[in-house]
Amino acid sequence: MSKRYNDKQNIDDLLKSFVKENKLEKGLDIMYNEKEINYYYIFKTLRTLFYDLKRKGKNITMVSMDDIHLTTSDVNYQEPYDKIQEELSRMFWYDRKVFEIINEGESIAEFSRKSLIHYYSLYNTYNRVKNKLKKLL
Repeated sequence: MSKRYNDKQNIDDLLKSFVKENKLEKGLDIMYNEKEINYYYIFKTLRTLFYDLKRKGKNITMVSMDDIHLTTSDVNYQEPYDKIQEELSRMFWYDRKVFEIINEGESIAEFSRKSLIHYYSLYNTYNRVKNKLKKLL
């Protein structure tokens, strides 16, 4: 990526964030005495945004794509999945069902309200099963 393009992109980002943060889109008045634009305010704000951008970006290292060597490796997901399913089938039905319901995406609080089972009972059951399955892998 060329440095010039990167600088232009940074300037565009700064100006967009200046407009957004200062609510210029909604009609914030930046006039100095109803005749002149308050250039000092604009300067100070843009300088602060620039420093923030540089501070956040100092830990980012740009790497050329030519230096990266991608390797393809086949990952066998079926074997761990089978182990987990086998372990779940050997568990007590309550533990297995709680884990399956919560793991499918339902929140513990919502499941607690629907089932009238205490929140911490469901939370502890889910975490106990999850930790046991993690140790298995």
